[in-house]
Amino acid sequence: MSRRDQITLSEAELGDLLGSERVAIVSSLGPRGWPHSMPLWFVAREGEVWIWTYAKSQKVRNLERDPRATILVETGHEYGELRGAMIEAEAVLHRDFETVIAFAEELTLRYAEGLSSVEGDAKAALEAQAPKRVAIQFKPVRTATWDHRKLGGTY
Repeated sequence: MSRRDQITLSEAELGDLLGSERVAIVSSLGPRGWPHSMPLWFVAREGEVWIWTYAKSQKVRNLERDPRATILVETGHEYGELRGAMIEAEAVLHRDFETVIAFAEELTLRYAEGLSSVEGDAKAALEAQAPKRVAIQFKPVRTATWDHRKLGGTY
């Protein structure tokens, strides 16, 4: 068995990683041809990563020009603790209010401590932001995963 096969995450392990980590680094191709990498909160939905961001942001302009992106989710401090996923994906930008607001509510519930629903002032704030935002769906093309903990201290 190859080392790559030893450290690859199963689908369930990948789901656990995406469900537990809070930040994804999203890299798109900038206007001068250099990677443009930004940390973003995300939600994993049925094997896809979704984010929301300002519609006029550089990352949105980049993805309008070229929808290819790489998403990195990683955790661990020491080499033997590293665990993560690199997802090459095609971005789909959603601008319609219903999709954007529904995703905004889902994202808010994931990251807001103790919040079980989005109502009142919180809902009004999201509705005010939604016209300025896009929800971005990243459809995976290729995924590479690793879990160095599976090496048992032998690297």
